[in-house]
Amino acid sequence: MTSKNVIDLLDSSVMPTYSRFPVAFESGKGATLKDFDGKEYIDFASGIGVNSIGYANETWVNAVSEQAGKLAHVSNLYYTEPCAKLAKELKDRTGMSQVFFSNSGAESNEGIIKLARKYSYDKYGEGRYNIVTLINSFHGRTVTTLKATGQERFHNYFFPFTEGFTYAIAGDIESVKEAAGNNTCAIIMELVQGEGGVMPLTPDFVNAVLKFCTDNDILLLIDEVQTGVGRTGSLFAFQQYELLPDAVSFAKGIGGGLPLGGFMVNEKCKNVLGPGTHATTFGGNPICCAGALAVLDTLDNDFLKEVVSKGEYLRKGLAAVESKYITDVRGLGMMIGIEINGTSHSELVKKMLAEGLACLTAGSNVIRLLPPLTISYEEIDKGLAIFKKVMEEA
Repeated sequence: MTSKNVIDLLDSSVMPTYSRFPVAFESGKGATLKDFDGKEYIDFASGIGVNSIGYANETWVNAVSEQAGKLAHVSNLYYTEPCAKLAKELKDRTGMSQVFFSNSGAESNEGIIKLARKYSYDKYGEGRYNIVTLINSFHGRTVTTLKATGQERFHNYFFPFTEGFTYAIAGDIESVKEAAGNNTCAIIMELVQGEGGVMPLTPDFVNAVLKFCTDNDILLLIDEVQTGVGRTGSLFAFQQYELLPDAVSFAKGIGGGLPLGGFMVNEKCKNVLGPGTHATTFGGNPICCAGALAVLDTLDNDFLKEVVSKGEYLRKGLAAVESKYITDVRGLGMMIGIEINGTSHSELVKKMLAEGLACLTAGSNVIRLLPPLTISYEEIDKGLAIFKKVMEEA
């Protein structure tokens, strides 16, 4: 098939819920994609942070293929080896106490919202249900996680939304305290706001929120759907902030390309959800867990140090681009935001794709980069060259 064949077939058959770029990808290797017409693209997007160890990674392909030939699915009514091994690996490498597996980031965040409300109900009874989230946050596309998202533009069409969320200003602890009132059970935060513009929270603010939570028996929930699994240069971003949250959600990069998510809880919360209180049919799927084990095996300490080095190299290269439209380059590890003012960030991303570079947008004026963590320096240089060309011609 040609790219046009694929585009026409999909457009005639799939609901138009995405504004897709006019490109149909056929294959990939490392951090390089190829469309059906043979054109190659450097990938600075990795499927919105999903393809954490690149395309056609031999270790990952072998692990997934071997498990597919043994056992695909039996549900959580039974025990499976990949699920058990993955949970233990996550516990051992984070210091958390228990794990629940789901399929997506939104589902994972739904899980920690339920966890927080049940924790408070068990201990204090009805009425202590509110959850504080941060303005410019993003927590998912379900009715509940849309309401948890601190961006008013998402709060439309699907009324009535789930009640029990208030919003605070990131970086302002007094705003958090005011939003909490006296009926709050949890505060949920992204340590780097991804969809909101790649905005890292300061350690001072995070520590102030942690103290407020500890003093008031409010659960601290960390959304690591985008920041987790090596993206920021540590296995999870909360490890750089030197804290142990009550619960942490994850998804995207954990499966290396397969749909897998979940959340981890600390010792205080490990028995909050018992039989019948939370479930999902596909959670802990053996094939997905086998892929995730291959991802975690790749992300050892030396590899994570290299993520930091590559992120610094990429940000330095971006900062050297001379353009009147670039006003800031920021991020952690290989989660990078380039703030654009004076022209359309989305139009720039379209031009970069036409030149052979896949990027993302975030917020109202940020170009977001989430390359595969395995990207080579050669691929980074090729991508930077395209980025520079488009920005200089803009």
